[in-house]
Amino acid sequence: MIPYPNWLDAGDNAWQLVAATLVGLMSIPGIAILYGGLVQRKWVVNTMFMAFTGFSLVLVGWVLWEFKMGFGEPLNSSWPGILGAFVGRPGTIVGSASEQQQAWIPLVNGNDLMPSFHFPQSTLAYFHFAFAAITPLLFMGSVIGRMNIRAWLLFVPIWSTLVYTVNAFLLWGGGWWAAKGALDYSGGYVIHLAAGTSGFVAAAVIGPRLARDRAHGVPNNLPMVAVGAGILWLGWNGFNGGDMYFGGHNAAVAVLNTNLCTAVALLVWVFWDMFVGPQRKPTFLGGINGMIVGLVAITPAAGFVSGIGAIYIGIIASSIVWLAWNYLSKVPPFNKVDDALGVVYTHGIAGLAGGMLVGIFADPAVAVYLNKDGSTAFSTSGWLYGNLDQLWKQAGSAGTIILYDAVMTFLILKGIGLFVKLRAPDEVLESGDLAVHDEEAYPTESAVTSAPEPVAVAVASAPAPAPAAEKAKESDSS
Repeated sequence: MIPYPNWLDAGDNAWQLVAATLVGLMSIPGIAILYGGLVQRKWVVNTMFMAFTGFSLVLVGWVLWEFKMGFGEPLNSSWPGILGAFVGRPGTIVGSASEQQQAWIPLVNGNDLMPSFHFPQSTLAYFHFAFAAITPLLFMGSVIGRMNIRAWLLFVPIWSTLVYTVNAFLLWGGGWWAAKGALDYSGGYVIHLAAGTSGFVAAAVIGPRLARDRAHGVPNNLPMVAVGAGILWLGWNGFNGGDMYFGGHNAAVAVLNTNLCTAVALLVWVFWDMFVGPQRKPTFLGGINGMIVGLVAITPAAGFVSGIGAIYIGIIASSIVWLAWNYLSKVPPFNKVDDALGVVYTHGIAGLAGGMLVGIFADPAVAVYLNKDGSTAFSTSGWLYGNLDQLWKQAGSAGTIILYDAVMTFLILKGIGLFVKLRAPDEVLESGDLAVHDEEAYPTESAVTSAPEPVAVAVASAPAPAPAAEKAKESDSS
C-alpha cells in the first residue's frame, strides 16, 4: 500500500497546509486582537465577535459554492468580452471525490500556464478560503463602532459570493484580467484594494460612529495591538510564500521580499513621523501603520521582484500612504467618511500602490517557473525592464476592482437595509458590548459579582478608534 497518490508531493502539500494555517492565524486571532486592541474598551468583544463569525461564514459558503466561482469553469464563456471570463460557475467541493482529487484551476492548469499542482483540491480550497476569509475581516475596521451585527451576518456571505469571487476569478482563476497579463501575486488587488474600496463605501453608507467615540477613539490596549500585529507580520510568510503553490525557490524569494519590504516601510513611516509629522515624534501606532503598508504593498509583487525592488516598494508605498493619511484625509470625500481604522489608506491605497509598482519593478531575472534544464520558463517584467504595457494592465485591473467592488458593496448594503437596519441605535452605541452581548472584555469587580441587568435594545456591531496611527492626528480626523 502507499500513503498517497503518485501525483502528490508531500513537501508541497505540507507547505501549502502550513501556509494556509499561517494565513488563517492572521484572521483569528491576528485581526481579532489587533483590531480588538485598537478599538475603545466598550467594543472589544464585539470586534472579536465580528472576526470569528465572519471567518466562519466565509468557510461555509466557500466550500458549498464560492470556491468554484473563483477558481472553476467560467459561468458562460460565450458571453461577450469580460463577461465571458468574469466569474466561475457555482458548485460544491464537499465530497470525497472532489476533496481528494488532484488540485487544478481549469483556465490555468488546463491551458498549461503553470505546472500541475502536487496536492489535492481540498488543500487548494482551504488555502484560498483563508484569503477569502481575511478580506471582509480587514474592511470590518472601516465600519467598526456602529454596524448592526445582524446586518454584518448577512453582509459577509453575500459580499463574499458576489464580490470576492469575481475579484479572485478575474486575476487568479484565469479570468479576463489574468488572461491579459495583469499581475497580482498574492492579493494586493483581490484582497487589499477590495477591502479598502468596500470598507470605505460601507462606512459612507452606514454613517459615522457617535461623535464622542470619534473624538476619543484611542486604543484600549497597545500590547494587544503588538501581539496582533506580530501575528499578522509573520503570518504573511504564508500569505505570500504560499501563493507560489510550490515549496521551491520562488516561495523563498517571496518570503524574503515580504519581510524586507515590511521592515523598510515601517522605518520609513517612523522617519516621516519624526521629521515631518505634526508632533515630530515617533509613535508605535505609526510604526504599525508602516508595517501594514509594507505587507500590503509587497503582496502583489512578492515573487516578481528582487530584493532591491522590494526595498523601493517599501520606501515609495510607505511614503505615499503616509502623505495620504496626513493630507488626503483632510479633503473630500475622505474627511466626510468615518473609516474608523483607516482601511482605505493602509489597505486600499497601499494595495493600489503595490499593484502599480509591480508594473514598474517586476524583474525578468526573477524566475517564477523553470525548464528542466534550469533555464527560466516564466518570469515577468515591468517598466524599468522595457515593458511599459504592464503599467496599463495594472491600472486597468485596478480600475475594474475599484468600480465593481464599490458599486456592488453599495447595492448589497442598500438591499440589506430594506430588511435590517444597517446602523445600530444610538442607545446601543452608547453602551457597546454590554448592550450587544451582555459581555465585557475588562469587567469591573462589581460586574463580575453581580448579574447584568437586561438591556432592551437590538443587537449591534463594534466601533473602533481611528486607525493605527490615528492618535497622532486625532484632532484632524475628529
